[in-house]
Amino acid sequence: MFALFEDAGKYHAGRILSQTDTSAQIELDSGKRVKAKTAHIVLTFDKPAPAALLTEARAMAGEVDVQLLWEFAPDEQEFSFIDVAREYFQDPPTTVQQAATLFALFEAPHYFRRAGGAKGRFRKAPAEIVQQALAAIEKKARIQAQIDDWAAELVAGATPAPVREQLYRILFRPDKNAPEYKAVVQAARQAQLPPLELLQRAGAIASPYEFHWQRFLFEFFPHGTGFPTLTPPGIDDSGLPLADVQAFSIDDSSTTEIDDALSVTGLGTGRVTLGVHIAAPGLAVQPGDAIDNVARHRLSTVYMPGYKITMLPDEVVRHYTLGEGQPRPALSFYATYDESTLALLDTRSQVERVPIADNLRLDVLDPLVTPEWLAAPADTPAERPDLQRHRAALGFLWRLAQTLKAGREMVRGKPENFNRPDYTFRLLRDDALKDTAPTGEEEVRITVRQRGAPLDLIVSEAMILVNHHWGRLLADHGVPGIYRSQAALAPGVKVRMSTKALPHAGIGVPCYAWSTSPLRRYVDLVNQWQLIAAIRHGTTAALAAPFKPKDAALFGILSAFDTAYSGYNAYQASMERFWTLQHILRHDMMELNASVIKDGLVRANDLPLVISVIGTDGLPRNAQVRVRLGTVNLMALDVTGVVTTRLDDLQAPGARLGEEEEAGDGESEDDALAAGPLSIAMDVNDPAADDSGASAG
Repeated sequence: MFALFEDAGKYHAGRILSQTDTSAQIELDSGKRVKAKTAHIVLTFDKPAPAALLTEARAMAGEVDVQLLWEFAPDEQEFSFIDVAREYFQDPPTTVQQAATLFALFEAPHYFRRAGGAKGRFRKAPAEIVQQALAAIEKKARIQAQIDDWAAELVAGATPAPVREQLYRILFRPDKNAPEYKAVVQAARQAQLPPLELLQRAGAIASPYEFHWQRFLFEFFPHGTGFPTLTPPGIDDSGLPLADVQAFSIDDSSTTEIDDALSVTGLGTGRVTLGVHIAAPGLAVQPGDAIDNVARHRLSTVYMPGYKITMLPDEVVRHYTLGEGQPRPALSFYATYDESTLALLDTRSQVERVPIADNLRLDVLDPLVTPEWLAAPADTPAERPDLQRHRAALGFLWRLAQTLKAGREMVRGKPENFNRPDYTFRLLRDDALKDTAPTGEEEVRITVRQRGAPLDLIVSEAMILVNHHWGRLLADHGVPGIYRSQAALAPGVKVRMSTKALPHAGIGVPCYAWSTSPLRRYVDLVNQWQLIAAIRHGTTAALAAPFKPKDAALFGILSAFDTAYSGYNAYQASMERFWTLQHILRHDMMELNASVIKDGLVRANDLPLVISVIGTDGLPRNAQVRVRLGTVNLMALDVTGVVTTRLDDLQAPGARLGEEEEAGDGESEDDALAAGPLSIAMDVNDPAADDSGASAG
């Protein structure tokens, strides 16, 4: 005796080996023995064989007219599949006909609902429900037909308009039930190509650079990078004192947002005062006004080789920037030092007007201002008049910067590592195009600027000094601010942002609040509003400051800035990687020298490039190797390599990372991320893409 039974939503058939009132032991054709409840056995029979029954019944079920079956079924009462089989086929129906009817009912839930109790019993769905279900099925079929058509177009090398319009959403923030997404997945499977390569061949992606640019705009600037019309409010500086200084800024030639300037007074008197002067848009721009709304939305200037997206429009920046040739409103921090010992004697902060004598350009002067130049007597003629005017001040600042750095390193517990150079990227194109995004076809010039160069160190130490002291000023007055902190230098301990004045172990200061770039970073503008209150109101500053302790708005700003700033930096890094790979292609570079970071990962010695390689097994960290490069993929921002030769001590015994030198400051984790290819939010093997019946191809 054989039995047809249901188990876990599927029907099986087999030989009954034993049976009780409540269950039966059944042997399937595969030889597997299963226990089935008696209530789950819907049919017992002597012939045909179980396998034949299932095959014949399923074939016959496909030919059953379910609509007619629905017509035969009784209204408003449950029924057995055998009852309907008698009406549809004959009385009595054959075993195969009974099973075929069961399968047809079971597979048509829009016509029939399973009744409770014993298996094999159903209820007829109401006519209106059937109509709705049929309409849904018809719609699903139309959508699938559309998916099939779009997929065919993509495979043939054309991009349907709906796919083109939704391209970056499909790739990076997809609705996996959307037909456009399913069409791309289906086409990629059929063409056996990665989605990005398929879309590029189909013309959806104009160029690798355009692809990366548009994906960034999609995520961070979906409405474009243009500004609304804004009128910058003027600063009433009539009541601001005029500082008795001649300040100068030090920035790259491309910098328009000149946030900070330096001054030195008292040279030769034994008490020298360093002045750090910060542009003061916070004196005019107020929380909630039109300019603030724009800045709060953008949160930071975005930098990339050859282009930038500013936080504020040029007309606003020009209104508050520390341009040379006139006094400018500023927040000033003064630190007075003993000229011989460089011991800190006094600090003070005030709001004032500061005469800006010169805007010095870092990239122009960096080759001239060397340690040797700074050590020469102050009356030594300089190559440029602007340098000569500030030679004595720069000499003092260089000496002070080295002292400040050494003091921080004592707190830090180890020297800062300046062994790796900074790289600058310059796109060779017409100056008239500097306000338009690059095309990706420009030639790039990559040059090295050694980290810790004099001018760089002078500016960075001055900014660290101010950000530390102003952070402490806010904390001392009970005024909340936005701080950056790092609990320890241990690997994996990241820099965090918070509203608490906590130590920054990486910099070596008790607290650190970004305050020196209010034209470029929104948190600096927020901190400036708080600082103005602290400087002007002293002990009552907490009452006058725009943001109060535990202010929810401040936490919202912190969270939004952290997310946006991380995204902006990631895009800058990806574009620097793009131009580095483009440089490799343009110069037909087949090999390069590199340093081992860890197994499978190296850093190029002469380019800002970290890549995954084969052949580093057994090599110690910082081992020098020659790498043969593989294929460069500008879409995925990827290139791989193979180590061909070890360039340094060839006879030295091998040692793995950790046996010779420990990775420093958690760099390896970030390096590994930098070396990986671009990820998209599309998986052609995702079964979710098959929900509508899309063919795997």
